[in-house]
Amino acid sequence: MAFLRVQGIRKEFPGVVALDNVDLEIERGTVHVFAGENGAGKSTLIRALTGIMPVDSGTIHIDGRDTAEDKSLFDLVAYVPQELNVFPHMSVAENLFMPFDKSGFGGAVLSGSRMTREAQEYLDRFDIHARPDQAVGSIAVSDRQLLQIARAATKKSFQILILDEPTTSLTTKEIERLFKIIRQLRDEGKAIVFVSHKMDEIFEIGTTVTVLRNGQTVGHRAMDEVTEPELIRMMSGGEIRLDQTFLPETEPGEPILTVEHLSGRGFTDASFTLRRGEILGFAGLIGAGRSELMQGVFGYKKPKHGRIVLKGEELRLGSPAASVAGGVLYLSEERKLHGILPTLSVRENIGISVLDQTAPSGVISGSRERSIVGSVIDDYDIKTSSWEKKIMFLSGGNQQKAIIGRAMARRPDVLIFDEPTRGIDVRNKVEIYKIMKSLAEEGVGIIMISSELAELKRCATRIITMHDGEISGEFDTMTTDADTLVSAIIGSGELRHVV
Repeated sequence: MAFLRVQGIRKEFPGVVALDNVDLEIERGTVHVFAGENGAGKSTLIRALTGIMPVDSGTIHIDGRDTAEDKSLFDLVAYVPQELNVFPHMSVAENLFMPFDKSGFGGAVLSGSRMTREAQEYLDRFDIHARPDQAVGSIAVSDRQLLQIARAATKKSFQILILDEPTTSLTTKEIERLFKIIRQLRDEGKAIVFVSHKMDEIFEIGTTVTVLRNGQTVGHRAMDEVTEPELIRMMSGGEIRLDQTFLPETEPGEPILTVEHLSGRGFTDASFTLRRGEILGFAGLIGAGRSELMQGVFGYKKPKHGRIVLKGEELRLGSPAASVAGGVLYLSEERKLHGILPTLSVRENIGISVLDQTAPSGVISGSRERSIVGSVIDDYDIKTSSWEKKIMFLSGGNQQKAIIGRAMARRPDVLIFDEPTRGIDVRNKVEIYKIMKSLAEEGVGIIMISSELAELKRCATRIITMHDGEISGEFDTMTTDADTLVSAIIGSGELRHVV
């Protein structure tokens, strides 16, 4: 008998059927992959399996018992969300064992020595580079991600562990470490639910896969019985070419952005040039300084030294307002933290960036706002049942398209995309690649930061690599192989320019 069995569950929101007669069985000692495009129903299904969201109909049985009759069964399910959910000013140990009652530290008095001792065991097991007494805000983002996963494992009763996009903040080496832990838990008889849009990860770690599309179960297969093209077909309902490239077909124009010897926190002596109408890729391991450099260019972080020339004029350092006024926009990798205003509507999220066009006299013109918002929604094919729908309820891909459309409504000259397809499915990735290609061909200079080399090689004309805060190479995409790029990313060899 399956340890977790779902039969005919349905969940409906106003105007949307999120889950439609979904069936599912999860066995202990397996890694069960949930696959599907953004908006397919995966997040709603996870909320149902963790007891966060009640279903409208159908049943969920855990360990042979009906959760409708015994809500405590959901304590057997541990969940690690995609977004970081830690308390930065509290210690690693305190974060690790919260909530204290479920990890065995309940009571009026907490034993600090016991907590430190037991925390160290988990830190060693998950190879987290931190001390138990260290503030979480001071440790690396990748270690915070692993800490979240370790925290789920501290729950004494858990038998099912749900990991939602757990590798987005991890390097290749850290992913290998995580997969080792997942296999250990699997071999101990735990059931692991693994959610990812990264095909190589799905096929490496998964034993079985359930595919959702439009809220329905469309397939359940053993991983060794399905190929990548078949899985993508099941997810999308159509064909998606995996070998398609999105390099701009127009010749790059004159230099639009020149960075000279820029140094700051996390980056040192960086120099590069972006030309109008090109997609310039930045590759490197997490922590290599890519985001820090671009935040320095944009002015979010003030550089200590260096010079930035935008359209022939020197740009004031450390001033996002000056960058925006000059035509530079930065789209953060932390979409939900720095990109969207989650509790506002789609209309408000788009309209807030064009107040100079819709409210030149201080009062918003409804007709002007409707015209701009409608054009963005149509031009970028944003799927939403209403302009007034809160943007937090859109899929990740549609949120990203709304952010891009909002940015383009300001008619920028330079767009900096930081991990633009993070947490986005294959179909929406292709749509975003097409948007970037089209913008470049219209003359926008695009900088694309990505942790996926294959993605950069599909889209970027040139690729700049970074290692340990410094630029380690500059390469022509068409004439450079992956091994050469990886060598520069890990800092092997001398600084190279192959352009």
